[in-house]
Amino acid sequence: MGSTPNRGLVVFSGGSAANNLVDVFRIVRQSKACVLSYIIPISDNGGSSSELIRIFGGPGIGDVRSRLVRLIPDCPPYSERAAIKALFNYRLPADAATAHAEWYSIVDGTSDLWRSITPAKKELIRSFFNLLNLEILKRARPPASTFDFTSASVGNLFLTGARLFSGSFESAIYLLGSICGVQSDVDRVIPAINSNFSHHISASLASGAVIVGQNSISHPSEATALQPRPGSRRPSLLLADGIDDSEDSASSDDVKATYYEDEDHPPGSLPTLRNKNIQFSKSHNEDLPSRITRIWYINPYGQEIRPPANPRVLEALHDAQAIIYSIGSLYTSIIPSLILRGVGQAIVSSPARHKILILNGSLDRETGPPDDPFTAADFVTAITRAGEESRGRGGASLPTFIPRSAAGQLPSPALPYTSYVTHILHLDGPGTPKVDRDRLAEMGIDTLRLYGRKITVAGENGDEVTLGMKYDSTALVQALEVVLGKKGDAMLRGGELSRRNTLDPGRKRIPDTNTTS
Repeated sequence: MGSTPNRGLVVFSGGSAANNLVDVFRIVRQSKACVLSYIIPISDNGGSSSELIRIFGGPGIGDVRSRLVRLIPDCPPYSERAAIKALFNYRLPADAATAHAEWYSIVDGTSDLWRSITPAKKELIRSFFNLLNLEILKRARPPASTFDFTSASVGNLFLTGARLFSGSFESAIYLLGSICGVQSDVDRVIPAINSNFSHHISASLASGAVIVGQNSISHPSEATALQPRPGSRRPSLLLADGIDDSEDSASSDDVKATYYEDEDHPPGSLPTLRNKNIQFSKSHNEDLPSRITRIWYINPYGQEIRPPANPRVLEALHDAQAIIYSIGSLYTSIIPSLILRGVGQAIVSSPARHKILILNGSLDRETGPPDDPFTAADFVTAITRAGEESRGRGGASLPTFIPRSAAGQLPSPALPYTSYVTHILHLDGPGTPKVDRDRLAEMGIDTLRLYGRKITVAGENGDEVTLGMKYDSTALVQALEVVLGKKGDAMLRGGELSRRNTLDPGRKRIPDTNTTS
């Protein structure tokens, strides 16, 4: 009989931040000789994805495409694989006319991006670009409604064409991964929901306000349009432009008129979720007035729904030796995958002995506001509540951390923290979330502090401003191997990993490129 393969590693993450840890996870996966599964949410509705959603509907594909391209194996700079990576990473210009012209040069095969790509592979890729271009032309209603190519991701355009051709999002992912040379037998990119439809999220704040759409929650292009929570008997119903469907609000005829007046916003859709080419910046975002308390999915009418997780997500969790929550946006990169039906139960019942949170090296808009910032315990609580809500246990209403009684017993009911998080890896420095080890120990969670480097930018007066810390890739690999049981000669002292380089002889040091966002 053949030997049983080792159980896999499961990483919950978004796109850009966790992309910088791909080499770290690859080394750990190799050391454990197992499969690595990335669980990626599909609720992104900003940037290039917003225009594809507006015209074609479908899932937010940007983070999935980003991870697939990041997983392309290292290759010589002028090889075909390098050219394919450059093609799928390329964004069209911000000028509309130039972007339109460049798109057609890609479609007709004259763009310099095709250089170094062999004719057979070029024509295969072009076939999906041509299909997408035909679908764009079929849907065009000039001048009222046309596709906006500005800043469009070529990889996103390919994935959409492949999805439209096959009728399957996962088939499109498989095709892109195969063309890029991604080893799908060991590195799996799994969308949290396997769907050809759009899935949007909303967030509630402690103040009672509601924000609709991932882009508005995480990095809005404009001042946040906070919507008051409706006072109707259906509190989950958020209508267009904040209209309240209650007896005191506008009539139902007025509401219908709001839907039908704009050709870009079909009947039964929230205009805020179908805006044209939503641009955004990940810096200089206004602070939220109060903490985010909950994330949930909504249908096109704004009503709360509870979609099931992709069955492949549950399979990966049921066969995991470890679960890792990566750095990234807590409420828009991690939580959207955890609240899906089936995920919470799969995590709780998973054979994984280690459930590791890699704590962000800085605080962002989602983990503020500045006068009430999230601590490490708050991150754990948010993850645990999301998992319990997935199980239908009212995670948002359960109490947060409860101190031990004089007898040393943890009162009940309390959130089952260690069912979701057993270890925290963290940095310590300016801008990092506060880590109270005693409190976390009472919650049953082990902590391991790593050494990192400061993230600095130039201030308005030319002085250096520290935004947070970033992980040293070598130290992060060591820490994960310590937790997972392969210590090597790493030194663990009082919850801290030794600063000295303790990699195995001959192991190549990982380029330190990771950041948090």
